[in-house]
Amino acid sequence: MINFGAVSIFSLLIGLSQRKLYQKEDENIKTFGSDRTFTLIGILGYILYIVGNGSLVPFLCGGAMLSILLSISYCHKIFKQGHHGITSIVIALITYCLTPIIYEKELWMGILIVVSILILAEMKSKFIEFTKMMNDEEFINLGKFLIIAGVILPILPDSELIEGSGLTPYTIWLATVVISGISYVSYLLKKYVFKDGGIIVTGILGGIYSSTATCLILAKKAKSNEKEADLYVSALFCAITMMYFKILVLLGIFNSGLMLQYWYHFAIMMVVSAGVAFYFFKKNGNKQDSDDGNTEAEEEKNPLEFKVAILFALLFIAFTLVTQFALDYFGDSGLRILSIIVGVTDINPFIINLFQSSNTIGESLLMLAAFQAIISNNVVKMVYGIFFSGNKITKQLLLGFGIVCLVNIVLVIAFL
Repeated sequence: MINFGAVSIFSLLIGLSQRKLYQKEDENIKTFGSDRTFTLIGILGYILYIVGNGSLVPFLCGGAMLSILLSISYCHKIFKQGHHGITSIVIALITYCLTPIIYEKELWMGILIVVSILILAEMKSKFIEFTKMMNDEEFINLGKFLIIAGVILPILPDSELIEGSGLTPYTIWLATVVISGISYVSYLLKKYVFKDGGIIVTGILGGIYSSTATCLILAKKAKSNEKEADLYVSALFCAITMMYFKILVLLGIFNSGLMLQYWYHFAIMMVVSAGVAFYFFKKNGNKQDSDDGNTEAEEEKNPLEFKVAILFALLFIAFTLVTQFALDYFGDSGLRILSIIVGVTDINPFIINLFQSSNTIGESLLMLAAFQAIISNNVVKMVYGIFFSGNKITKQLLLGFGIVCLVNIVLVIAFL
């Protein structure tokens, strides 16, 4: 009785969703059925499955007869109405197959299938709107990512290129795939989901993509929108907050044990940065958070461009070799000095290299170098922000970065 009730209710839900969709369509389009028809199709599948007593012959014969009837209905739809949609027919066949799914698998599998049908059927218009928004290059870019992540990465050798360096083709490409993937998700969210999300959303998503580039963009906009300067500063520190979150995610991917041990350090920095952002947001008052629509080239640049991936891979190799050289010839002090110097560049390759080198570098030294690189990079962002804003937000940046860097330095001292 439980299985019969599940099949009947699931089939009825699918039929009701189809009726709702038919009401939205052109009244001249005739369909083969809706709520009662789909419910009876599900019950038919139930009857033919249980009378077989373990044999699928009655169920398969019923499926063949149902397919013939649906084919006749489809041909009529094509020749008489000029419509070629096959979605409802496929859904009817899935409804017929609910019984063996419920009997052979867990009930949650049937629920998952029904929910998927309901969602996909209702999202037809959303899918149409989304595909209209996408340009011709997006599917090509997605194909590129699937190739570099799902095809190239698994077949690369994991043997060291230089003895003792820990540098392998697999680790190099893994770092490239991870950083490109995170940036690509941020790019898609900004371009398609939060296209008109405002200045704060720009800061949040930009911080995942590239906090340095986002700080430059926001500083330039603050220069031409002095009345909303505090709002741009707030968005800038939202980008800093997401930078810490991004680094925490990278730590979890490349060294989960270290992430579980030191996650609260990053949590503290995220809270502090978010607090600074909130302060300037409240200071801005009730002024509207709306983007002016003048997107910069850095915001729209796709992170899956081949030259971007190659540049990151080269930087990763260079930082790996330089880090190994600093440790071999200058010891721990060499790594500390190097971590401060790399702050003027993209710190992601250096940070990822550190996270992958936990077997050769002590945990405290590793985290010390990572936070020193972050502090150095924050100082560089502050200088960039002051310069590109034309000194319009100098006081705000000195205050905000002063607080963030001070707390960061306290955490660095804890590692000494």
